Amino acid sequence: MKTELCRKLGIDLPIFAFTHCRDVVVEVSKAGGIGVFGAVGLSPEMLKVELDWIDAHIGDKPYGLDIVIPARYEGHGEMDPEKLEAQLKSMVPDGHYAFADQLLAERGVPELPEQNGARLLSWNEAVATQMVDLALERPNCRLVANALGTPPKAIVDRIQQSGRLVGALCGRVKQVKAHRDAGLDFIIAQGGEGGGHTGDIGSIVFWPQAVDAAGDTPVLAAGGIGSGRQMLAAMAMGVQGVWTGSLWLTVEEAHAQPAQKQSYFDATSEDTVRSRSWTGKPCRMVKNAWTEAWENKDTPEPLPMPLQGLVSYNAMIRTDRYAGTGECQEVAFNPAGQVIGQINHVESSRNLISRLLVEYVEALEHVNAMNDY
Repeated sequence: MKTELCRKLGIDLPIFAFTHCRDVVVEVSKAGGIGVFGAVGLSPEMLKVELDWIDAHIGDKPYGLDIVIPARYEGHGEMDPEKLEAQLKSMVPDGHYAFADQLLAERGVPELPEQNGARLLSWNEAVATQMVDLALERPNCRLVANALGTPPKAIVDRIQQSGRLVGALCGRVKQVKAHRDAGLDFIIAQGGEGGGHTGDIGSIVFWPQAVDAAGDTPVLAAGGIGSGRQMLAAMAMGVQGVWTGSLWLTVEEAHAQPAQKQSYFDATSEDTVRSRSWTGKPCRMVKNAWTEAWENKDTPEPLPMPLQGLVSYNAMIRTDRYAGTGECQEVAFNPAGQVIGQINHVESSRNLISRLLVEYVEALEHVNAMNDY
């Protein structure tokens, strides 16, 4: 199963685990895959703390960093974080904040004990540049991926000149070609059933198109991979690895509280929805009262990225901290792909990887056995 991309990164298995949990990053990398730490929502100062911890616990294993720099967003081009924050906050109507606060109050989500107003999130070039700086200081951080759009050329050049790999996610063939033409080292082709920011083309259709369009640029398959059987299907289409996310939401090492994990266990594959209600761009998550409220005709329209993130940031923090209080999960941000319907129990990251490999081999043997008929 070792691919050329595995060789470049120094990993044994073509399993890429996107996660916001530093413990999961470490365990996956130690198990032979590569953990990729998601930095969205963190300040550079907060990210430094997380990366310091990873460096102290991961040994000599490689890991990656996932940042968010949309190709287009409100305030694009402003590189002073303080000026950008002030500019963006001035663009948010007061009614949006009031509506978000009302939704939380109706479900009994407690206020934070300290002052915690909306702040600038990390999905812009100004903050992401600082995060790349942190990544380049760390020898074990071997790749940087951008979750939305082709990274700016200056960032691509800096990462590649440091000897690291840079890639990006996409959901359309034209985006694959843009990543390829920008000289990225790998492309993550995510089908519409994937969690988080995603397009609407299904994986089984998109993956082979992406491989063909990418040419010599390695492709990773994302969206709809929750078992070894699904991993085999992806690898059979010519990709060099699988980029997984929802799988790691409920593992032992994940920091999610029990109530949030239970929300994932309770969800079926029909219980996710693509919504702009949290970030301003279509993002797949477990549907609930929050996602439904922002779709009503008589409620505020979600704002463009990153403005909607300023509106929802306080809700993210409160529903994370008080996950099991009142009806918190009805207004919580629980991003997940459609494979969430396959996840129904807690297991360790190492056991999960072992299970993927066993299922992969069993599925491959099943296919090979067909040659006997």
